[in-house]
Amino acid sequence: MNTYLAASLSFSLPQELVVIALCALTAYISHEALAVFNDGTRPFLLDFIRGETTRSATTAVSFGLSAGFIFGLGAPMALSTGVLNPWLLFLPTDVLGILAMRKWLAPLLGAAWGAVVVFGLGGVNSQAHKLPVDFLTALQEMSNPILFLFTLFPVLAITRQFGRLRGAIVGVVELALVVMTMKLWPDVFAGSLAMAVGVLMLLGFAAARDIGQRRAERAAAKAAGTGTGGADTKAAGGADEGADDPLESLFSASAARLRRHLPLFMVLGGGVCLLAQMHVFGGGEATSFLIAKGQYAEAAQIDFYRVFGFVPLILTTSLASGAYGIAGFTLVYPIGYLLPNPYLAVLVGALVFAVEVLLLSRLGKLLGSFPSVRDSSEHLRNGITETLGLAILFGSLMAANTMGAGLGILIVGGLYLLNEAMGRPVVRMAAAPAAVVVGGVVLNLLYWAHLFTPIKG
Repeated sequence: MNTYLAASLSFSLPQELVVIALCALTAYISHEALAVFNDGTRPFLLDFIRGETTRSATTAVSFGLSAGFIFGLGAPMALSTGVLNPWLLFLPTDVLGILAMRKWLAPLLGAAWGAVVVFGLGGVNSQAHKLPVDFLTALQEMSNPILFLFTLFPVLAITRQFGRLRGAIVGVVELALVVMTMKLWPDVFAGSLAMAVGVLMLLGFAAARDIGQRRAERAAAKAAGTGTGGADTKAAGGADEGADDPLESLFSASAARLRRHLPLFMVLGGGVCLLAQMHVFGGGEATSFLIAKGQYAEAAQIDFYRVFGFVPLILTTSLASGAYGIAGFTLVYPIGYLLPNPYLAVLVGALVFAVEVLLLSRLGKLLGSFPSVRDSSEHLRNGITETLGLAILFGSLMAANTMGAGLGILIVGGLYLLNEAMGRPVVRMAAAPAAVVVGGVVLNLLYWAHLFTPIKG
C-alpha cells in the first residue's frame, strides 16, 4: 500500500476562495460559449454560437460527454489523492455554465459547485476512510501503474508513426534510462528522463521527415523546370484561393472572436496558473499522484509533455468553433507548479494566455506546414490514452485485491466487464475507478451483513 499520499482534501481560506472564484469564472465563460474544458464539447458550440441549436440541447451534449469523467475519474482521483483535478472542477462548470439561462446565474452556479468541492468533499473523504473497507486508500494502488506505464507513451507513438524498429530502439533506451535513474537518483521520479528523451526523439523523427519531404519537393520542382517566377505565381494563386476558402474564413472569424475577449482570457489564465501554483491541483492522472507526493518538478515535466499531444487538438477545435480551452494549451499547469509565489503565477498565467490567444491563427498555419509533427501529436495523444487506460485498469484491480482479494477482483472486474458489454455507458478511462468505488460500497454492505471480513493490513 502506498502510504505517502496525504489524501485529506483540506484547504486554507485562500485556496478555498481561489477554487470558488475560478469555478464561477469558468462557468460564466462557458455560458458565453467562449471556452469549455471538454474537447469533445467544443465542436458543438459552433452551432450554439450561430443560434442553430438550443441551450438545453447543448447542455445535454456537454453532460453526456462529461458525466463519466466527473463521477468515474475526477471524484475518485481527488478523494484518493487529496489533490483536485480538471475533471472535477472544470467539466461540471462546463455543464452548469451552458445550462444557466441568465448571465448572472452562471457564475453563481459555478461558485456553488466550487463550494461543494472545497467544503463537501473533505467530509466525504474523512467518513470514507473510517469505513471497514477503505476503498479510497485502496485507490492509491493506482499510483505506480499510472506513473510507470505512462512513461511508455512516446514509445507507442514512435512505433505507430515510424515503425517497429525505431519503436523498439526507443523502448530499450527508455528502459535503460529508467534503470539508470532509479540507481543514480533514487529521489527523482524514475520515468522523468526516459519520457524527456522519448518525446524529443519523436519530435526529432517528425521534424526530420518534414524537412526531408520539403527538400525533395524543392528538388523535384527544380528538376521540372519551375523557376522562381512560377513558384511566386503559384504562391499568389494559393493566396487568392485561401482568401476565398470558407474554412480559412471561419478560422479567422473564430480567432478574431477570441481576441475580442482577451482581457477575460487573461484573468482566466492567471486564475488557472494560480491554482496550479498552490499545489492543491494536478492537471492529469499521473500529475495528481506526483503533486500529492510533493514532486512538483516531475509533475511539471509530465504535464509539459502532455502539451505536445493536445495542442493541435485544442488549436483546431478552437479555430473551428470559436471557443477556446478553459486551460488553454495547458501550459499554465507546469508553469504554475514551478513558480515561487502566487502573485507571479497570476501575472505569468495571464501573459501565457494572452500570447496563446493572440497567436492562434499563426499557430494554425504553422501546424499546417509540419504535417508529420501534427501527426505525431495525434499519436502522442493516443499513446497517452492507451497507457493510462491500461494503468488505470491494472491499478483498479490492484485496489480491488487490496480491498477484498478475490471477491474484490470479482466485483470490480465484473463491473468493468459489464460496462464493456453494455456498450460503455461509463467511458472506459473512468469505468475502472468507478467500479472500485462501487465495489467498495458493496464490500462494506457485505461486511455489515456479516458476509465479508475485511483484509487486515
